[in-house]
Amino acid sequence: MEAGSDWAGWGPLLLKVGAAAVLLFWIVGAYNRLVRLRGAIGGAWAQIDELLARRSFLLEALADAVRGPLADEGMTLATLGQADQRQRSAALSVRARPSHSPALVAWVLAEAELASPMARLQALIEQRPELAGSEPVLPLQRQLLELAPRLIYARQLFSDAAEAYNAALEEFPTRAVGRLFGMRAASRL
Repeated sequence: MEAGSDWAGWGPLLLKVGAAAVLLFWIVGAYNRLVRLRGAIGGAWAQIDELLARRSFLLEALADAVRGPLADEGMTLATLGQADQRQRSAALSVRARPSHSPALVAWVLAEAELASPMARLQALIEQRPELAGSEPVLPLQRQLLELAPRLIYARQLFSDAAEAYNAALEEFPTRAVGRLFGMRAASRL
């Protein structure tokens, strides 16, 4: 009996084991790629969240700075504070699940709700020259103005990350891995 004949039956088995190993490694690689892309969405949201926290701080400081001179506009300041609180609460929900569509929709709605009292406060400040040029108000307004394009840029980065993740989820055969693990498309801003 030859020594080589002992290995003759192993060929098909080794071929099957090799094919299964390649398939397993491909699934693991595709899954890790999707997880990495989904993680990039969370990283992009972290940048937005940091800017939102900064904006919230600046809005609160600006409201405090004008509270005395705008005492007759207490409702505007209260509305601004409430809208900012709702926006921060919605932002916290997104922080927990940045690719979750309902949380993002709620945040977008809260952002839209905040825009009106912010614009109203700016208009009130501009109507009163003694406020517009005052020491505590002017630097806060300037910082808010500088923050706006940074927030737009961060939102674009978030949308780009969501788009990259969604594109990977749609690619064949990675799509099968995403479905296997229950991964869903992310919303864009």
